[in-house]
Parts: sequence; structure tokens; C-alpha cells
Amino acid sequence: MTEILTPRLLLRGWQDDDLVPMAEINADPRVMRWIDDGSVRDLDLTAEDIERWEDEWDEEGFGLFAVELLGSGELIGFTGLSVPEFLPEVMPAVAISWRLGAQFWGQGYASEAAHATLEFALQDRGLDRVISISRVGDSASENVIRKLGMVPDRETAHPVYGYPLRVHAVDLTEFQA
Repeated sequence: MTEILTPRLLLRGWQDDDLVPMAEINADPRVMRWIDDGSVRDLDLTAEDIERWEDEWDEEGFGLFAVELLGSGELIGFTGLSVPEFLPEVMPAVAISWRLGAQFWGQGYASEAAHATLEFALQDRGLDRVISISRVGDSASENVIRKLGMVPDRETAHPVYGYPLRVHAVDLTEFQA
């Protein structure tokens, strides 16, 4: 599996000892507020998530990276690419997403990891377009999306929960790596 080194982060494959810290991130209502119905996820659901993310690497040749803080080796969350099958109207598409523990917010880690992921999408996977899907009102995610040079593509509603979503896109042939 590919590893990506940034000035402060290591984007890498999932390891067994990532389960507990990722479950702690998923158990924080502040983190999960904008995801699905806002429910927190326990250890078992997080284990299922990680297994699904690893399977996507095998099936698609890309997926969600575990994001490790270089200075401490601490898992701070994930970033990566996935196929947003839950939103059929944008298909075919590849979406970038991220989820970091609340204690790591506001330090530029999400932008740093996402920028490296877009470079990976363009240079290593040859993708020409990547989208990001955010819940309307999630200003922190929209700030990261803007920093990536993504522009609004459409607004829609979540097919299960009904809340408004905003889809942004970036043409990677114009992306400033």
C-alpha cells in the first residue's frame, strides 16, 4: 500500500493498533455531528468501517489512509478517496473525505492531508476529477474544500436522511500540486 509523507503527517495503511484510537474519534459527538445521522460509532462499528476501507483499497486501488502525526506517531484520523455510492446522482465519481479527532482541528492537518491525497489522486492514480460532499452548514469542512481549490458543483439532499448536501469538484488537470 502507498504511504505519503507530508511535513507533519504520515498517510498510511491501517494497522491493528489503529482500531481503539479511531473508535475514540468515532465516539465523539462533535466529530460525528455532520456524518450520516450524527450517531457515534462504537468499537465494533469502527472495526467494520476499517475492514470496508481496506477492502476498497483492494477493489479500487485507492481508499482511506490512516493519518498519523509524525511527531508522536499518534493516529489523528483518516483522509482519502472513496466511491460515493450512497449518492447515485454523482456517479461515476471519486470523493475525497477526512475525519480527524476534535483535538486536532484548527491546526491545518485536514488541509495538509487532503492536499497530499489530491496529489496522490492525480499523480499516482491518474484521476482527472475528484469531488467532495459536505453537509450544508459544515463550515469547517467547507473551509478545507475551498483551500483545495474545489468549486461548488451542485446541491442535493442526502438520500436517506434528507438534509441538504453540497457537492464540490476539482479538475485535477488544473490542480496546483
